[in-house]
Amino acid sequence: MTDRLSIALAQINPTVGAITANIDRIRNARAEAAARGADLMVCPELAVTGYPPEDLVLKPFFLDVVEQAVRELAAETADGGPALLVGAPWRDGDKRHNAALLLDGGRIAAIRFKVDLPNYGVFDEKRVFVPGPLPGPINVRGVRLGVPICEDMWSTDVIETLAESGAEILVVPNGSPFELGKHDQRVQLAVRRVTESGLPLLYVNQVGGQDELVFDGASFALGADCRLVAQAPAFAEHLLITRWERGEDDVWNCADTECVAPPDELESVYAALVLGLRDYVAKNRFPGVILGLSGGIDSALAAAIAVDALGAGRVHGVMMPSPHTAPESQEDAAESAELLGCRLDTVSILPAMEAFERMLRPAFAGRDPDVTEENIQARARGVTLMALSNKFGPMVLSTGNKSEMSVGYATLYGDLCGGFAVLKDVYKTTVYALARWRNAQVPEGALGPAGRVVPERVLVKAPTAELRPGQTDQDTLPPYEALDDILRCLIEEDLGVAEIVARGHAPEVVNAVWGMLHSAEYKRRQAPPGPKITRRQFGRERRYPITNGFGSLL
Repeated sequence: MTDRLSIALAQINPTVGAITANIDRIRNARAEAAARGADLMVCPELAVTGYPPEDLVLKPFFLDVVEQAVRELAAETADGGPALLVGAPWRDGDKRHNAALLLDGGRIAAIRFKVDLPNYGVFDEKRVFVPGPLPGPINVRGVRLGVPICEDMWSTDVIETLAESGAEILVVPNGSPFELGKHDQRVQLAVRRVTESGLPLLYVNQVGGQDELVFDGASFALGADCRLVAQAPAFAEHLLITRWERGEDDVWNCADTECVAPPDELESVYAALVLGLRDYVAKNRFPGVILGLSGGIDSALAAAIAVDALGAGRVHGVMMPSPHTAPESQEDAAESAELLGCRLDTVSILPAMEAFERMLRPAFAGRDPDVTEENIQARARGVTLMALSNKFGPMVLSTGNKSEMSVGYATLYGDLCGGFAVLKDVYKTTVYALARWRNAQVPEGALGPAGRVVPERVLVKAPTAELRPGQTDQDTLPPYEALDDILRCLIEEDLGVAEIVARGHAPEVVNAVWGMLHSAEYKRRQAPPGPKITRRQFGRERRYPITNGFGSLL
């Protein structure tokens, strides 16, 4: 009977579909784990393919490549080094499963299938996988390990079955995306499972950006007494070594190891935005980004995130003034670029405005200027950025925030164009908080400068689209503090009018915001992707009909 076991948690950053590269990542981590004396290395859920692989797993030839890669990796474990617990989609006859595979002694020594397939929010695993049977433990170097896979930890059945069938330690591979408050939720849930089972628990999570999801890692381990005995850093690849010994009561105890404190709320949001943008650009092989620098808060923060993610040399700002652009806005855009050290060019949209005015004059005869001419300005800017992107290669970075996208305060084919919207899930009030936080902090791993990166005037002046003389956002919208609170109630909390009014909002304002939220659905369907930060991001986890008669709450 073994009394000691060293388990390495490999918090790696795979790329969906990049099977060879992902296997190399696993192989390199195993080499480090071997050098540090590990008996077993545990990888995140579906680490071989990256998570979530979505409809790739419906392709038989994709699964052929996965199986060949896993069998080749299994053969490498004949070297006497650490066993591997890796996640991969796996076929069992004509069924496809989300699987954890134990590779040891040169072979696939055991396979366990995920039981509880999530089908809510951003998850739709029931679309592509079949649930497995309730599992028993697997034997690793003489120790019986229970392997619940991600969602299997969120309910009691799987872990109860593992405990009753003799598991000694729980090892949980995960692909758990970041959102505000998620880390605490995971730990609290793990504490419940440890309390119920009496077993220590190791939780390994993926890190990195994948389309609109950001995985924060933050892998951890709990002792059988529910004490946090190990904690990996968030938002970075890391190999966390844990060393376990069997006690006299047959309960496994973890020796002292590293416990890195998780980041606070603003730091975690900023880190998620940086990582999400960095990986989106890198994994899709863009040389850099180009964005409109308007002199406003959104573009200033987006540029700061881009420089922190990519470095100043890969960020290109463009100021596109019109006759309505205040001199202060041009000055603020220039100061933003100077503080960040990134390139800034100026391209006036006045010739485009004049050309459209001449072109449309006959068709618009007898009509006064209105929002049509304002939208032409926004679309001229969008065309300008897309032209520069096409000519020189950088991806257009959209700078709109969640408040604007919620109520349609954005122009389709104008400021909504782009390859990635880094602030898509960030409310306007949070934009200001993040800008102030970044001015006072240098995030871990940031490629941008220390000190102030957002001009002070940008933080205090009234936000405006500058599409007509004297325009401000509050000409059209409630104050952002009120608007954001109402939007959170409607989007994240699904509250009704009476509950929102009880928070101090006028019923007619709540109804107006609901109407704007409802009528802007068609715009959001055509908006670029952006990193998920909140509990309910626009996209796959909030699906409302465009054609929808429920447009009033009163």
